[in-house]
Amino acid sequence: MSRDGTPIALERDPSDPKRKHVNPILKLALELGPLLVFFFGNAKGAWLAEQFPILAALGGPIFVGTALFMTAVAIAFTISWIITRTIPIMPLLSGAIVLVFGALTLWLHDDTFIKVKPTIINSMFGAILLGGLFFGKSFLGYVFDSAFRLDAEGWRKLTFRWGLFFFFMAGVNEVMWRNFSTDIWIAFKVWGNMPMSILFMMAQLPMMKRHALPDEDEVAPAEA
Repeated sequence: MSRDGTPIALERDPSDPKRKHVNPILKLALELGPLLVFFFGNAKGAWLAEQFPILAALGGPIFVGTALFMTAVAIAFTISWIITRTIPIMPLLSGAIVLVFGALTLWLHDDTFIKVKPTIINSMFGAILLGGLFFGKSFLGYVFDSAFRLDAEGWRKLTFRWGLFFFFMAGVNEVMWRNFSTDIWIAFKVWGNMPMSILFMMAQLPMMKRHALPDEDEVAPAEA
């Protein structure tokens, strides 16, 4: 229940005027922050274990990083909920998988679970986006609505392309963790995935420009 006694609900549809928007920069920080924590935890795992003996019981750096990653994801999700008072759908799904696979990683002391996690998340997101289109829903609007205003066709095209891109990234993750060291995999996860996603998004800008809706403050005078 929220503070006013009303039930806590899933985030509203992107077209719903009552939907609360998160600042795009803050939204990026909440999404990228846990990954940076994961990178730091793995890179400085031995040092952190010396400073905080409780972490030494977890094992090597990858396990310290995993524990910190899980904590950071939970904190980011909580901050998002405090701001919007709704449960964000995409972070809910990805966060649940992070916590489940992170727990398996720590419990079984096998880093395979946390390495496979991006493959599962990307495949799941790809299936959700493309599956949503099959039922006439452009779910990508839930992610980017605070940054872009597109017409229905624009959201459909962008959703389809991102769906394919997520499956591509799932394949990339499989190649990286199966053929390279843990340190290289983590470095690519932090410093490779984001630039690739940014470049992909930049490649979509011409299409998005064609389907962009006018700003609300530009429409208001005409309606008056």
